[in-house]
Amino acid sequence: MNVDQLPVGTTPTSPKPDAAPTLRIRAVMLGERINPSGLEIGAPVSSTPAAFRVHAGLVVIFRYGVVVLIGLLPSEEKVVLDTLKPRVIGELSPHEEETAQAQLCKDENAEVIQPGGPINLAKFSDDRLLLIADALAKSTSLARDERRVAAVFDVIEPFARELGEKGRTPRRRKGILQLIGNALLVQQRVAGRVAVAEKPDVLWEKPQLDRLYSRLEDEYELKERLDTLERKLKVVAETADALTDIIDTQRSLRLEIAVVVLIVIEVVIGCIQILSGTH
Repeated sequence: MNVDQLPVGTTPTSPKPDAAPTLRIRAVMLGERINPSGLEIGAPVSSTPAAFRVHAGLVVIFRYGVVVLIGLLPSEEKVVLDTLKPRVIGELSPHEEETAQAQLCKDENAEVIQPGGPINLAKFSDDRLLLIADALAKSTSLARDERRVAAVFDVIEPFARELGEKGRTPRRRKGILQLIGNALLVQQRVAGRVAVAEKPDVLWEKPQLDRLYSRLEDEYELKERLDTLERKLKVVAETADALTDIIDTQRSLRLEIAVVVLIVIEVVIGCIQILSGTH
């Protein structure tokens, strides 16, 4: 049996004592959102997030745009992704992806995650795999958001330099505002849709798995990356406020100049009329 076809929820045996059974796990961010309502691609395993048993593996769908494929062959993964494509809102191209390996260990005390290595599990239970799917999906979404915010910083830096050296804003203000707007959308997404800081629902029913999820959080540095992202987003928000104030000030100045010019023109016309009337 192919290791990617090992039935989840069971503890398969290995033909070799030194070759622990493994599962391939792949997280793919398809778009901004995925609508799983009414979806039937296999036997349901969970409703939040939507998870289905497909062939010998597991498919976990997160509404914020990520699908996690566990123990499926590449051909089976393609079928699932094609099925979900019509349900994707704001499709991304290219897709954001992350992969991991889950490996059986002898007991729960040995459930550790080697740095850069496989995730050791006592058994391939649905609860454990859902925890891995949650952590990997959040990591994939964070990677996408980190790049978007980094792109904003690449634009903000020369803008701030020109403002500091020359005392004026660049002409591409519309593009800067668009990028800042994208960063603010990231802030809304992180705080609302993805909710990186929140623990998955499965831990409410299986609190004994909290230690495993804490290890997953540490492995993918979810809290640290979220804190860094939030600090950058705060800088972006402050930059947006500063840029708005500058633009408002410049517009007010132009408006005042226009009013003064109109008054001067009106005075000149009045003087001309008075002078012409005296002759």
